[in-house]
Amino acid sequence: MLETIIKNALAGNGCTPEEARSLINCSEIELFTAATQVREAHFGRQIQLCSIINAKSGQCDMDCRFCSQSGHNSTEIEAYPFMKKGELKRRIEETISGNDRHCGVVTSGGKLSGDELNVLADTVRSVSNGKPGPVCASLGRLTEDELANLKDAGLTRFHHNLETSENYYPEVCSTQQWSQRLDTVKAAMATGLAVCCGGLFGLGESWDDRIELALTLRGLGVNSVPINFLYAHAGTPMKDTPPLAAEEALRIIAVYRFLLPGTTLRICGGRTHVLGERQADLFSAGANGLMTGNYLTIAGSQYETDLEMIRTLGLEIAQV
Repeated sequence: MLETIIKNALAGNGCTPEEARSLINCSEIELFTAATQVREAHFGRQIQLCSIINAKSGQCDMDCRFCSQSGHNSTEIEAYPFMKKGELKRRIEETISGNDRHCGVVTSGGKLSGDELNVLADTVRSVSNGKPGPVCASLGRLTEDELANLKDAGLTRFHHNLETSENYYPEVCSTQQWSQRLDTVKAAMATGLAVCCGGLFGLGESWDDRIELALTLRGLGVNSVPINFLYAHAGTPMKDTPPLAAEEALRIIAVYRFLLPGTTLRICGGRTHVLGERQADLFSAGANGLMTGNYLTIAGSQYETDLEMIRTLGLEIAQV
C-alpha cells in the first residue's frame, strides 16, 4: 500500500483516511524516507520561514483551555494593548529586512476593534507602499470587508487556525463555535488572501480527529498549514497535560505530508518544547516551513540557530 500512497502523493494527490491510518504504524525510517521524497518532489530543498510579532497580548475573552492569553485562565504573562504604529512598523521592517521571512502580526482577543484595524492597515500600507508584501496577520474573527481592506493595504496572508476537528473542538473552547472559525477562514479566502490555517496537537485528540482536520484543510484548499504542539502553560486547565513524545509529533508531520502533499507544512508553536534534540528530524518527516524566533508568550528557537540548522542539513532558505 505504501508504494501506491507515495506514487499518488508525488502526483499531488492526498491519501485517503484509510491510507493515512495505515501510515501511523509504518516504521519511522520507511515513513520518513517516503515523506522526504514527497517534500522534495513538491518543494525541492527550499524551506520557508516566518516569524511573529505579538502586537496585542493577554486579556482575551475566549476561554480556550490551552491558551496563556485567555482572560479565563491565570497564566502570568505580560499583557498590553495594541502596539503603537511606530513600534509595530519598526518591528515588521526589522523582521522582513533579509527578504527570507514572512512577518505575522498576531493579536489576542476575539477580534480587533475598528480603530485597531485602521492602525494596522496604515502600518502595513506604510511598510509595503500598498503593494503585496511579506506581511501576514492573525487577528481573530474578521468580516470579508475588513479582510479586504487589509488586503488592499498590502497584507498577503491571513492566519486563522481551526485548532482541531469539528467533533473535538467543544473540548477545547466554549466561547465560540468551530463553524465560526471556519467562516473566518472562508471569508479570508473569498477576498483572495492566502490563508494559513492548521491546528494544535496534543490536546487529547485522537488520530481520527487529526485526519479529519487534515481532510477539512484539504477541502478548503489552504496552501499553508501550521502545525503546533501543545505547551502546557501553568494557570490553564491543560497545565498538567503531558507533552507529546517527539516520535509521535514527527509522525503527525509525516502523515500530514501524505494527506496534504503539495501544501506547505509549517512547524510552529511548541516545536522546541516537544521535539527537543529531534528538531532537525522535522524536515525528514516532510515539513518544508518553520516559524523561527519567539512564540507569543514563551521563547522559541532563535533565527540564527534555525538558519544554522537548515544550512547544516544542506537545505536552502526560500526567499520571499
